[in-house]
Amino acid sequence: MVNSILSFIVLALLFTLLRTFKTVIIKYKFLSISFQPDEEGSFKTEGIALNLRELKKQLRATKDDAEKTRIKGEIASLVDIVDSKIRQSGREISYNIREWSIEMIIQKFSEGLEEDRNELFIPDYQRDYKWPPKVLSRFVESILLDFPIPYLYIADIDEPDNPEMDGRVEIIDGSQRIRALHYFVNSGVRLKDTKEIAELEGFQFNDFSAARKRRFMRATLRFVELKGQVDEDTRRDLFERINSGAKSLLPMEVRHGSQDADTRFFKEVITANANSELFEELAPLSKKKKASQDHLELVLRFFAYLNDIESYKGTVRPFLDQYLAKAGQISSDEEIQRMNDEFINTLNFIQTHIPMGFRRTPNSKTTIRARYEALAVGVGLALRESPELTPAVEISSWITSDEFQQVIGADSANNTSQLVARIEFVKTKLLEG
Repeated sequence: MVNSILSFIVLALLFTLLRTFKTVIIKYKFLSISFQPDEEGSFKTEGIALNLRELKKQLRATKDDAEKTRIKGEIASLVDIVDSKIRQSGREISYNIREWSIEMIIQKFSEGLEEDRNELFIPDYQRDYKWPPKVLSRFVESILLDFPIPYLYIADIDEPDNPEMDGRVEIIDGSQRIRALHYFVNSGVRLKDTKEIAELEGFQFNDFSAARKRRFMRATLRFVELKGQVDEDTRRDLFERINSGAKSLLPMEVRHGSQDADTRFFKEVITANANSELFEELAPLSKKKKASQDHLELVLRFFAYLNDIESYKGTVRPFLDQYLAKAGQISSDEEIQRMNDEFINTLNFIQTHIPMGFRRTPNSKTTIRARYEALAVGVGLALRESPELTPAVEISSWITSDEFQQVIGADSANNTSQLVARIEFVKTKLLEG
């Protein structure tokens, strides 16, 4: 009797929901059923979506053979549904691979640009030109050195009813590169901060020899050209997918993939110390930060600030890049050993005198960079002056003080004066009190 009353209440509630809302979704275990009213107010199911994860979970849990057979049938049905949906939703897009010379690219982009009649054009959904001179310079340098360049994506505009657009070519991905070439060749942009050939600094296109200019203009880039009835929505969708499908590499991830990572300094000093058990204990990091190579960057920061802080100009990334390139020239066994000893001695001092290491509290699960820099580099500098260092005053008297918190937590933490102040604070407290 009670069950009958409950069932009646549930049905009444369901009927009310159906009358009140346009669509009602009911989920039970691995089923998701959507009800939607038709024009007469009656309701029909929009479809049943099976949750593969729940099906597999139930398959693992059941011991009944008949139930296993049923669930496997549901999984097979789901696979068929997915295949069908892919076939229905897939877009039939044909494409060609084209290879155009830089001269042709610039010509197609530049001619008619002011009147918006250029054959190779940038659609309104693309971003403005954002490349700084350094990025343009590295791109041009890559072409000069015949390095491989990623494909650019374009689309043939097939609109017979629109003569002004028909036959033009829309840039889907690659507008920054094409504009960089246009500005370099036609606008007198100067190269800056090139990597392989430092002598290129300040060069404009017209400064090259006639032969080099001819070779540059003959160099080719490869394009994927979409063909057929590729409407604007499809082009926009492809642009979004290309530009949101990958996360930009963080600075240390870039360094880890560069030629600087093949040096003795990177392998035997940075990597070896970053992966040591003692460093992991004193400078804990989340899995996400460690996957982003933060442990390597912390060690690099120690040596860069310890040995070359006078070159720091307030921006961390280029400073660390420059120091890594300089330290990459180190090749002697004695220097490699000296650097390793210095880092280990610093860690041993921290372990002895600051048991919680670089953590802010004993239970902290991560390491704050400003705090790490102050303690690690401050201790390192103090040990250089006094290898048998005994703290001038108890570390407990200042490490949790408001004064220390203020110096490591100040605004503009990467400002040169702030960086120097927090390092000098620790060094002075250790040596003088």
